Amino acid sequence: MTDLDADLLRTAYDNQLRARPPEPVPPGVTVDRDGPLLRIEGLDRGGFLTYRDLGGLTGAALDELITRQRDHFAGLGQPVEWKLHGHDQPADLPDRLVAAGFVPEERETVVVGPVTSLAATLPVPPAGVRLREVTERADLDRIARLKARVWGGDDDGSWLADGLERELAAGAELDQPPLTIVVAETDDELVSAAWVRFVSGTRFATLWGGATLPHWRRRGIYRSLLAHRARLADARGFSLLQVDASEDSRPILQRLGFVPVTTTTPYVYTPKP
Repeated sequence: MTDLDADLLRTAYDNQLRARPPEPVPPGVTVDRDGPLLRIEGLDRGGFLTYRDLGGLTGAALDELITRQRDHFAGLGQPVEWKLHGHDQPADLPDRLVAAGFVPEERETVVVGPVTSLAATLPVPPAGVRLREVTERADLDRIARLKARVWGGDDDGSWLADGLERELAAGAELDQPPLTIVVAETDDELVSAAWVRFVSGTRFATLWGGATLPHWRRRGIYRSLLAHRARLADARGFSLLQVDASEDSRPILQRLGFVPVTTTTPYVYTPKP
């Protein structure tokens, strides 16, 4: 398999990354199955639904599966995200989700890149900015505030700090923890943050975060964080990096050698108060 064959990379992504529970499962998180679906509760702001495929379900049987998830989380008073991929079948699945009350959010592109070449790049952050790996709650709260500044709105990001803290705690006793969080900072402020999850038993490390304050963009910070995490993955024997890329980051990642393999769109159901 070549690292640039989109079809083979998509197959590897489907087989190795989809429908996987967090490993280890953080405290307060529950994982169960409903048919082909993996249903996760308590990880972030609500529920999460994922699957490798739907086992050929169509028509009324598929509608029943969707409705059960909606009603399950409505009973809990929690929102739930159904993670839809662009190559999922059947083709009318998006319409069936919408008919059940799920609302599509911003589409992202799943990209995959080779660890070795990315780890070999040596971008450095601009003068006055340093990279640091973090585990303390105070730093996680700073990351939450950074995300709130970058994205705006009423969300204070506390759910993100809570979730990262639980993940760190779950892996703290392992010889090789599955999560590493890296910040880019000056003496005065946090300017960017990103993390990498090492998926055991696969070729993949997955990259998350990367939001950067507007006045620090286009200065190499994103690329520096990317290279740092690629080197961590290389040291642990992973050969592929995967990102759910926004339209802002996708062109950067493609220029660095990442290959688009599919798209992903969150379909979210939010119960009425």
